[in-house]
Amino acid sequence: MSLPLVAIIGRPNVGKSTSFNRLTGTRKSIVGDEPGITRDRIYGDVEWKSKTFELVDTGGIVPDDEAIIPANIFKQAGFAIDKAQAIIWVVDARAGVTPLDEEISVFLRNIGKPVFIAANKSESRKVEEEAAEFYRFGFELTPLSAEHGTSVGDLLDNVVDVLEFEDEIVEEKRDEIRLAIIGRPNVGKSSLLNQLLGEERVIVSPIAGTTRDAIDTHLEVDGQKFVLIDTAGIRRKGKTTEMAEKLSVVMARKALERADVAILVIDAVEGVANLDASIAGYALDSGCSIIIAVNKWDAVEEKETNTVYEFERKLRRQMKFLDWAPMVTISALTGQRVTKILPLVVKANEARNYRVPTSRLNKFFEEQISQPKGGTAPAPVKGGVSRLKVQYITQGGLRPPLFVLFTSGGSKAGLHFSYLRYVENRLRDEFEFFATPVRLKERHKTKKGKA
Repeated sequence: MSLPLVAIIGRPNVGKSTSFNRLTGTRKSIVGDEPGITRDRIYGDVEWKSKTFELVDTGGIVPDDEAIIPANIFKQAGFAIDKAQAIIWVVDARAGVTPLDEEISVFLRNIGKPVFIAANKSESRKVEEEAAEFYRFGFELTPLSAEHGTSVGDLLDNVVDVLEFEDEIVEEKRDEIRLAIIGRPNVGKSSLLNQLLGEERVIVSPIAGTTRDAIDTHLEVDGQKFVLIDTAGIRRKGKTTEMAEKLSVVMARKALERADVAILVIDAVEGVANLDASIAGYALDSGCSIIIAVNKWDAVEEKETNTVYEFERKLRRQMKFLDWAPMVTISALTGQRVTKILPLVVKANEARNYRVPTSRLNKFFEEQISQPKGGTAPAPVKGGVSRLKVQYITQGGLRPPLFVLFTSGGSKAGLHFSYLRYVENRLRDEFEFFATPVRLKERHKTKKGKA
């Protein structure tokens, strides 16, 4: 899908990642006090006024010893800025104008694109008034609080007004499937990658990927093209600190952001670890379809005939949020059942690109949501005090499938998670969505100026 791109830039610790999370309604960007945590570009979609645009969070602009802004300081953000239709420049209203802000303004005036200053951390009237000094740069200014959502809607109003949207967006279906092999260290990710490439022997060419420390390898099997994303470079060597772990997560998420399908490799001998669940959570947050590959199964001593079932029972208990992800036992060392993986990947990719015909979705709504089992009771909400009426449902996107529930009623709390779970389960029963997350979004009245 071709969407207009908007880039967030700014110096470190002004709230770029918090702003990104607020605008996209996600937690893709890691928020921390240490400068430079966001070193790779992170993408997300923003919906506002029935329009959708793509937002990219870039790394913080930092000076070095030679100049306030050396010639290559925008290297990381350069690609995003070049491709963007508009720029959101996040500044710290509490700190006021800094010398680095002065230099950034010169750069932005020369790119010839709409620039919107988000004067962040304007939680008080005093700070909001002090933010007026940023008007000197000659760009549209919006004092706001990304943390609390205050006036974020005003910023979005201004941004959407200057973007060019296609009258009719044609869904793009790539010929190649981007596949990431993920998992904690020493579970056999590299062995599986080599087995997939070695068995098929149809490597086109290894090329450098866009994510640092990652190599993309092109593979074609039975006419289907794959791009295998090597995530082995995610692991940090040496002493681990809390910030280093967060940075490692950012790098892992960046690899997953580029993937359509993720193969989560788990060690059959060691069993499911807490880190396995965390990594799976990153893949889920990125919207990847997920296939669980339990590796080293040849090393498991099958004392009982139900070993596989027992292992899966424990796995499902520890990863309840992945009850829809298929599990396959393999041996990357011997190649046992590795040939089953790519057909599952193809099936998962088809499911994540499936758009439900309107007629079928309307029928589903009438039978499962509007009047389930002949009833007409409204949906429960958070807190359990009042009720909401789900008026209708539409499919709002693909990769992964997104469904929007339009609600009416007196409650502003939102639908209860158990009801959303019910809707998701009914969607899966009706349309399967093999190995693919299903996202649900509510649409109801909100206060003006809040996103």
